[in-house]
Amino acid sequence: MTSAVARTGVGRSPDRLISLLLLPVALIALGPILRLLAEGLGYGEGLTFAHVGEVMGRNSTRIALWHSLVTAGGGTVISVLIGAAFAFVVALTDIRAKAALVFCLMIPMMIPPQITALAWMQMMGPSSVLLKTLGIAPPMGSPQPLRSAGGIALLLGIQHAAIVFLTLRAGLRMIPADLVEAARMSGARGWRVWGRIVLPLSLPSLAAGAAMTFVTALGNFGIPAMLGIPARYSTLPTLIYQRLTGMGPSVLPEVAVLALLIGAVAIAGVLLSRLMLSRRPLGLVGLSGRPLALALGPARGWVEAGLWAFIFLILVLPLLALMATSLVPAYGVPLTLGSATFDAWNEVLLRQPVTRRAYANSLLLAGLASVILMAVALPLAWVMSRRPTIWTRAVDTLVDLPYALPGVVLAIACILAFMRIPFTGITLYGTLWIILIAYLARFLVVMLRPVQAAIGQLDPAMEEAAASAGARLGRRLWRIVLPLAAPSAAAGAILVFLTAVNELTVSALLWSSGTETLGVVIFNLEDSGETVMASALAMSIVVLVIALMGCVQIGAARLPKGVVPWQN
Repeated sequence: MTSAVARTGVGRSPDRLISLLLLPVALIALGPILRLLAEGLGYGEGLTFAHVGEVMGRNSTRIALWHSLVTAGGGTVISVLIGAAFAFVVALTDIRAKAALVFCLMIPMMIPPQITALAWMQMMGPSSVLLKTLGIAPPMGSPQPLRSAGGIALLLGIQHAAIVFLTLRAGLRMIPADLVEAARMSGARGWRVWGRIVLPLSLPSLAAGAAMTFVTALGNFGIPAMLGIPARYSTLPTLIYQRLTGMGPSVLPEVAVLALLIGAVAIAGVLLSRLMLSRRPLGLVGLSGRPLALALGPARGWVEAGLWAFIFLILVLPLLALMATSLVPAYGVPLTLGSATFDAWNEVLLRQPVTRRAYANSLLLAGLASVILMAVALPLAWVMSRRPTIWTRAVDTLVDLPYALPGVVLAIACILAFMRIPFTGITLYGTLWIILIAYLARFLVVMLRPVQAAIGQLDPAMEEAAASAGARLGRRLWRIVLPLAAPSAAAGAILVFLTAVNELTVSALLWSSGTETLGVVIFNLEDSGETVMASALAMSIVVLVIALMGCVQIGAARLPKGVVPWQN
């Protein structure tokens, strides 16, 4: 009786106060998107479709849309091939050092896309320092092979292969060993078991991973910008960037339509992904709890060697090329003991004010976003778990939207929403605050999901006992929920920091002089021909990313399942 009173009466007022969190969360997540929708449909002209017809009728829009579909589609195929191969081997076989292999496969996804493009350009082409050092560089004047639709698709595929891997591995681990053992007892062997049982049961997860990869590749800005803009190969994100940087806010109605076009294709991909995940295979009731594990026998060594050789090709070799470029006095000079120098590192990290400012801005924005979202996520996750209503469920779904939509869509939405805040005359455009708000909207779900997973595993009886003893809601959250959810909140904060500190797609459209971020500076350095300094700055960021990932990996064993994306 006392417990029931505590749940229904005591703390009801604080519950209402915490529930007020839903309003600002909903406004941050949905407000800019609604403003974008209004602008794209011609809000100032009575909600007509004039802008849509005009912009969609342009040849440049149709070409950019086609290029986006080609590169995103090609990248998705490559991601599926890479991610599926790794997922099937890692999840279903007895290979060794799985954790290290998965960690290395995740690094390309965690490294900013503009650094991926920069590293691969240093590995190929006539000016490659690495190839010149090895004496195998193509003759001067040869084209850079990556500056093409195929090059963009290749790097998009490598960048996002981990998405397919993670999604498919989760599905494969649900396949019980009993099912395969029954097939073997019936005479099925080898490829027949894989083709008749494992593959059909994993197709929904594979399709979901492919859909999410397509959406992510569609909104990728760093790779198409670094490779496509010099080759005059425009995609929708780069077309928006070029139009906005070339003509300023006067083209906002036009770029709003382009952003809505990307958003429409992305939402279709998200819905397809959810549809695929909802189509769970039948006949998997009564799982044995023992995941499928196939012994490779004598082939295990060859399979392991092939996987690590591939990791060397897509990760180690490009980073070696990037490091080599950062150590020469000028781009194109072979790296020798006599030519090696850290001048570019000293210049870019210690002398250049713009790079020091970018480091400060990126660390400040990523740190603020992590701290604010950690403070918001704990009570918000508690409300969603302990007080489920139609509103909490709506917000729970809504927070996925800014993260699911391409970053360029969110950036345009924030420009429209905060160019002039209604009823105040205040503008946030051109300040750090608009970038911070965009980060809060985009990365809220990254923080919220780990905390939700932790709170979902807590027994409510502990809170009820504290409430029956007279503890108010704030004290219960502080003394019971926070300590138990702290490891997951810390992991979520590191993931937010790791993602935000390297972000480019959103900040590329929101920055102004004095508010540059690291991703923007790398892009600008390469664009202005300062390749050696861009490589040095990029390598410093790679070291930071791997160090942060290592911190998460060290604490992974103490965290609930699903908190660390690459945790087995």
